[in-house]
Amino acid sequence: MSTPARDSSAQFCRRTRREWLWETGGGFGSVALTGLLSSSGFFDGNAEAADLSGGSTAANPLAPKPPHHAPKAKAVIFLFMYGGPSHVDTFDYKPDLYPLDGKTIKVKTFGRGGHKDLGRVVGPKWQFKPYGQSGKMISDLFPNLATCADDMAFVHSMYAESPIHGSAMLMMNSGKLLSGAPALGSWVNYGLGSVNENLPGFVVMLDNKGGPISGPKNWSSGYMPASFQGTVIKADANPILDLKPPAEITDPVQRAVLDHLRHKNSRHMAERAGDSELAARIASYELAYKMQSTAPEAVDFGQESSETLSLYGIDNERTSDFGRKCLLARRLVERGVRFVQIYSGGAHNDDNWDAHTDIVKNHTKHAGDTDKPIAGLLKDLKRRGLLDSTIVVWGGEFGRQPTAEYAQGSGRDHNSYGFTMWMAGGGIKGGVSVGTTDELGSAAVDDRFHVKNLHATILDRLGLDPNRLSYFYGGLDQKLVGVEHVDPIRKIMA
Repeated sequence: MSTPARDSSAQFCRRTRREWLWETGGGFGSVALTGLLSSSGFFDGNAEAADLSGGSTAANPLAPKPPHHAPKAKAVIFLFMYGGPSHVDTFDYKPDLYPLDGKTIKVKTFGRGGHKDLGRVVGPKWQFKPYGQSGKMISDLFPNLATCADDMAFVHSMYAESPIHGSAMLMMNSGKLLSGAPALGSWVNYGLGSVNENLPGFVVMLDNKGGPISGPKNWSSGYMPASFQGTVIKADANPILDLKPPAEITDPVQRAVLDHLRHKNSRHMAERAGDSELAARIASYELAYKMQSTAPEAVDFGQESSETLSLYGIDNERTSDFGRKCLLARRLVERGVRFVQIYSGGAHNDDNWDAHTDIVKNHTKHAGDTDKPIAGLLKDLKRRGLLDSTIVVWGGEFGRQPTAEYAQGSGRDHNSYGFTMWMAGGGIKGGVSVGTTDELGSAAVDDRFHVKNLHATILDRLGLDPNRLSYFYGGLDQKLVGVEHVDPIRKIMA
């Protein structure tokens, strides 16, 4: 079917329904339907909750749903250090590496270039000190975050299959190496529904240098309805592109058009029961309309004190960008958003944590940009009583090798054999460390935990059984953690 011709001089009220859909679809169609409740005008408020096995008896797929068990947390803030931060330079203290700096030794590594048996050691470039009552050794890269050591649980024995950015990011975000599976945030909103009818339930904030490799695949709803996909927003006065209506379209006119469109589409949907894509399309216009007033309010920091802005580093040019995103994350979870993901690093090479040539230059920049904002986030959540109900996750798609990638320089290659991630907040013990890598940090050796164990832990703390939460697709009960039974990381669970 050809696209109808459009007359730029035509008045809005003379446009056909098809033209209006064509023109507005680019803006509203990208909005994730993750903020709708049964109280929305066109949904039956008595509809039953969705079946967590994948079938749905409700018209609204995002109505709040009961968890499998009593939850310890209500929301997640995932701080994604895109590119792969070096664990041996940040949180995984390896004293044996220092005297080996510059020496070529036998060590098995696996990165982009495949398997290697020899390597030139790059000793850690920062000193480590003990912090908190736990005495956790943390690098000088994070002087502010180190003061929160007793609130954090470190998992030093993470591992995954892929040392390649694209597939490793998909694994961290969706539990699969290939694209097409729903992201973790989509699973959370599918399993629990939304508790805010005016904001998306799954929000993504990108680095100002651009998005990560594979882009929207990392926050896609995959084979689930589009209602569960992530919505990209910005921490400024215009949080969502194309959200504002044209200046000549008044609120009464827009409301009248949406009501008429809803009426027509609802009649159409009545003859097509179970069409979740149609239901999502209808409701996306309502959510977008509500967000025109709600989203700007969420990013308005005018009511925040100067002390709070300083806590996040917003008063400093270097930390202001990431600080605004962390503060917005706190404001979003306060308003009922289930899952917020913030990316540190974008584009390629040293624009992210991918330190192939100079670890000092790269990590000094990215740690310096994020250290104070992340510490501010943890402290602000804690003092407001929100840390107990919010899981904060920090990490990248993998770690880095203890050896140099090239003949010269201090760059490190990718390492998916062993790396560190930390968690804090809802249902997570503070001041603990679990798992170990070998003495060089090249591979996890004790209490090894796959990315799927991390996912299982997050779901469990939210009240969802990771081995029961499923969505029927392609003839199978699909699960975030896969077909085999996966345990959460119980040693860090409070």
